[in-house]
Amino acid sequence: MASWSPDTPCSCDCFVSVPPASAIPAVIFAKNSDRPREEVQEVVFVPAGTHVPGSRLQCTYIEVEQVSKTHAVILSRPSWLWGAEMGANEHGVCIGNEAVWTKEPVGTGEALLGMDLLRLALERGSSAQEALHVITGLLERYGQGGSCREDPMPFCYHNTFLLADRTEAWVLETAGRLWAAQRIQEGARNISNQLSIGTDISAEHPELRPHARAQGWWGGQGAFDFAQTFSLTQQPVRMEAAKARFRAGQELLQQRQGGITAEAMMGILRSKESGICMDSGGFRTTASMVSVLPQDPTQPCVHFLTATPDPSRSVFKPFIFGVGAAQVPQVLSPTFGAQDPVRSLPRFQTQVDRRHALYRGHQVALGLMESEQDRGQQLRQKQRDLEQEGLEAVRGLLAREWAPPPQELGSLFQAFVEKESRVYA
Repeated sequence: MASWSPDTPCSCDCFVSVPPASAIPAVIFAKNSDRPREEVQEVVFVPAGTHVPGSRLQCTYIEVEQVSKTHAVILSRPSWLWGAEMGANEHGVCIGNEAVWTKEPVGTGEALLGMDLLRLALERGSSAQEALHVITGLLERYGQGGSCREDPMPFCYHNTFLLADRTEAWVLETAGRLWAAQRIQEGARNISNQLSIGTDISAEHPELRPHARAQGWWGGQGAFDFAQTFSLTQQPVRMEAAKARFRAGQELLQQRQGGITAEAMMGILRSKESGICMDSGGFRTTASMVSVLPQDPTQPCVHFLTATPDPSRSVFKPFIFGVGAAQVPQVLSPTFGAQDPVRSLPRFQTQVDRRHALYRGHQVALGLMESEQDRGQQLRQKQRDLEQEGLEAVRGLLAREWAPPPQELGSLFQAFVEKESRVYA
């Protein structure tokens, strides 16, 4: 059964700014998660944990060996699966992933999803580089594969990742079990559903070049260009569209070089003209995230998450790891246990309603924005005001003008979700 067709919608965009590209001494990370239009994305908080040696961990499709200790994580994830599209951990590591197709065949066999690899890396890596090693190690042992959407027709792909921490970022691009990585220590970088690492390779799978040579993709002499060597010769229409988004993202970052802030990244994620904020072909931006990772380790990292689709009509709400951090029930989807279509074999034969409370309220608000101009404008203004309140609170926190008790800091996301819920009520 085909895992992909040229008309299959596929798009995501990840961005990072490392000083001096940032306006402040911080690494700034951002991602739009573009997924099937009706898919619900939830925001899940998982506290740090200790685990019995030798225990097993159930991911979306397969089990892997658990490690003795895992970090606390905040995840934005399609609510039917175990992994995540994007997220952060308590050590200030952020990761986003993207779908990619290369000359290496994509199988439909079940293994680790790229989204599973992302969550595992956040739970196990205390730096961007360490998280990268987690992904490549698991990739070597278990491989990547399985359907990436909640549908009887398989939709499979390989993955690229953007990883960031307080000091640097890494781009990791895969083709089956093979991979190449590029270290970003200054400036701005983006990825968009295509291989983008050329000759500037900082680390790679030991069999990468021998395999390329054996396949006749590289002659073995001269510079080795990973993207050129492993990209499909005939690019499908959707990957050509991804090139346009990639170039638009580069230009938007370039225009803001030296002045990139959280707000600037939010603006880029809201760009409809570029296609970065998208709604076409059955896909749309289903959730968004922007993170500020100060280089000063005494300052907290701040992660803004929407938990709702279309960032141009959503609220970025601040989350900070701390004493009061806990799961916010309004952004958690219902569960269905053994009757869940992802658990019942054959998979995905039925559909369930995974909408969480904030998603439902936001749906009503979107409907009003489209059908009642005056009411819709009022709602949008309330969204903007609420987001500005969060941004001002974070600015005060990072400028050391506001020093709330740890419990209040940890429950900041909860407070803003409740405020947004009241706007829609």
